Amino acid sequence: MSATVAAAVEGPTARLELLCDAGTLQTVRSAVGDGVAAGHGRVRGRPVFAYAQDGAFRGGSLGAAGGETIARLLGMADAAGAPVVGFVHSGGARLQEGTASLAAYAAIFRAQAVASVPQISVVCGPCAGGAAYSPALGDVTVMAGDRARLFLTGPRVVRAAMREDVTSEELGGARVHARSGVAHLVAADDVSAADAVRELLTHLPAGPARPAPLVPPADPAPGDPSEPVPAATRRVYDVRDVARRLVDGGRLLELGERWARNLVVALTRIDGRPVGVIANQPRHLGGVIDAAAAEKGAWFVELCDRFVLPLVVLVDTPGFLPGVAQERAAVLRHGARLLRAFGRARVPRVTVTLRQAYGGAHIVMNSRDLGATLTLAWPDAAVGVMGARQATSVTRSDVMPDVRVGTAAAAGHVDEIVAPDRTRERLVAVLEAYA
Repeated sequence: MSATVAAAVEGPTARLELLCDAGTLQTVRSAVGDGVAAGHGRVRGRPVFAYAQDGAFRGGSLGAAGGETIARLLGMADAAGAPVVGFVHSGGARLQEGTASLAAYAAIFRAQAVASVPQISVVCGPCAGGAAYSPALGDVTVMAGDRARLFLTGPRVVRAAMREDVTSEELGGARVHARSGVAHLVAADDVSAADAVRELLTHLPAGPARPAPLVPPADPAPGDPSEPVPAATRRVYDVRDVARRLVDGGRLLELGERWARNLVVALTRIDGRPVGVIANQPRHLGGVIDAAAAEKGAWFVELCDRFVLPLVVLVDTPGFLPGVAQERAAVLRHGARLLRAFGRARVPRVTVTLRQAYGGAHIVMNSRDLGATLTLAWPDAAVGVMGARQATSVTRSDVMPDVRVGTAAAAGHVDEIVAPDRTRERLVAVLEAYA
């Protein structure tokens, strides 16, 4: 990035111009100022509303007038049925304005809570208190550059209250929140963040009652989808290599890449239609489901259902991760949330069992009786209450349970056994049928 561009994106209005198509930005409440710039424009031809905070104005604090601008813009975006993007950089409520600044944050939070349109936050600098809550209330958070921080209370307060010495980066930097799930995308700078948001918006509709944008279909990455998958269930692989051979152009916009890495969630397209992919990741923890993965999966299923994005579920998991740590991490609560998310989802959702699916993990990964639109399995997949080795240790019997997928298909618990190289064809057909 050139020095000229770097300097240009320091101001809040410049960030809005960076997001919008050239010449389309129309500002609103520009005479109010108060450290907030707001307006509407177009991103790749589609309407979008956006606001940006000036971290250099009165220490980046939010006042009543600036808060009213943000709340009003959110209401305008929701009424227009257009996405809203916020470039946030604030130290929180303005002390000099007392409870008026707290009321301003409450108004923003309510506007966010009732809005039905996609809400995307770009963290451009340190954000504390209410400024940190605002991204968490939205749908997708991008942390931009080395200065991006998110925390409820900064290092000085932590030191005074808890006697813990911690840097701002250690407390709320991009590395922390990429792993915590608070940040879904991390960008090198403002320019990269704007590019990421522009790409993200191509996968999302303007609102839940509007269709997602279509693009011309593209061939997937070359090769048989089963080629990356080892026959031995204890051998690992990267499930993204399978997904790339099923989706258009082999392109995945992965969200929360560093969060709960044993589950992959991504926005992509199949035959030109935007879809969400959720997949067990054998490369990490063997693909088992733990509390963090269940939380991540539930968040993504709810996101896709809210914006009417069909789901493709790629299953390869030996089950839930057992142990004291998981029970204390509330795996039951998070697992139940994932069950509820799939059970309530109204969008078309197709499950493909690649290699194995056992016990509660088989159910929670969008099983037929949880409401899947279609359940497919590859010929060598295994489905059952538990794996043969675990079943033998529990029953103390030498009789191995039949866990081949043919048994489940014959009983109707799997709709169809499909050859790996026919999987995309089946996905295209069912998505077209339910379009």
